[in-house]
Amino acid sequence: MMPKTNMQEVVSNFTTPRHSGRTPLFAEGSGEAFPVKIADEASFIIHASDPCAPFTTQLQEVISRYDEIKNRLMPDAEAVMKRYFLSDAANQEDEVYATDESDCALSVVQQPPLDGTKVALWVYLLSGIKRQNCTHGVYSVTRGAYEHLWYAGAVANSSSSEYQTTRILENYVMRLIENECTLKDNCVRTWFFVNDIDNNYSGVVKARNEVFMTQGLTPETHYISSTGIGGRVADSKVFATMDAYAVKGLLPGQMTYLYALDHMNHTSEYGVSFERATQIDYGDRRHVFVSGTASIDNQGQVVWPRDIKRQVKRMWENVEALLKEAEMNFNDITFALVYLRDPSDYAVVSALFQKQFPNTPHLLLHAPVCRPGWLIEMECMAVKAIHNERFPEF
Repeated sequence: MMPKTNMQEVVSNFTTPRHSGRTPLFAEGSGEAFPVKIADEASFIIHASDPCAPFTTQLQEVISRYDEIKNRLMPDAEAVMKRYFLSDAANQEDEVYATDESDCALSVVQQPPLDGTKVALWVYLLSGIKRQNCTHGVYSVTRGAYEHLWYAGAVANSSSSEYQTTRILENYVMRLIENECTLKDNCVRTWFFVNDIDNNYSGVVKARNEVFMTQGLTPETHYISSTGIGGRVADSKVFATMDAYAVKGLLPGQMTYLYALDHMNHTSEYGVSFERATQIDYGDRRHVFVSGTASIDNQGQVVWPRDIKRQVKRMWENVEALLKEAEMNFNDITFALVYLRDPSDYAVVSALFQKQFPNTPHLLLHAPVCRPGWLIEMECMAVKAIHNERFPEF
């Protein structure tokens, strides 16, 4: 067993059948060691260890620890997406960009880690990459028959969250076209970080609805899985920021959508435009991207107002229903991000998640949800080995 360290690390790897015979390694997660296997894709979540240390010390520790974990567990892999979660973007953002010299999509958002530290990191890694390229902000990697396109930290200058979101999405549509993709057919997932979400989310919703309509994304076709959550960057005049993920090379029927209509209604019924979850089947595995999911019912109403424990349980029930639709369960989750409106709920929620997901990478963040009555929201990715001769392998 690897020795434990003061740095908290949580690592999740997906192992395809052809890798399943490799020797297990060990990684420390939340103070406990558990086995993981060498894989060709993985998510790392890394926390600083000393909340009393200066930001520079914490950042250097997180980056050093990431390098050590990667070299130990996945030496042949490359980071394709990184997101730093900061406690104070105005004073910390520039240092992140100056310090992290990774050649990958890089996102920075003020969503303070709720363990009291100043910085945490989520990294998604892939091995077997044939080609890497970055053009006009789109970081692309080619692997097998597919090209994976990551777009991080998109902002636009304008006077409101609505106009900024419109410009962000219009720019993204153009970037996809340059890569012979479309928003409708290739975009898998988006993240919208909204500064002062209680006041600015409505503008984001309006802009997204209008741009989606122009791109053929309607209640009769489909939308895109997404998270719309409180978060900001250093510039206080930026009201909306977007990250996005798209895949080029998908065949018809390869990307489908999950609804769990016995638990949740269509988002268009209450005026927003995103899918609850997206499923992509490859020849050797299934990916599911679960959108930001809260304690909601199939009428679009908040379930268990002002009761954090019951909201957690209903949220889990909704996520579980989505995964079940894809013939998956909690054991298939590779990582989860958890957003709390009220930091004082951290101790309760942390204990619940440690019990339910002891070996799953998860990160609790201070980030208000889009409706004040929702005290908590979570998103996740799940991966499962399958065999599907209709599609090329991942």
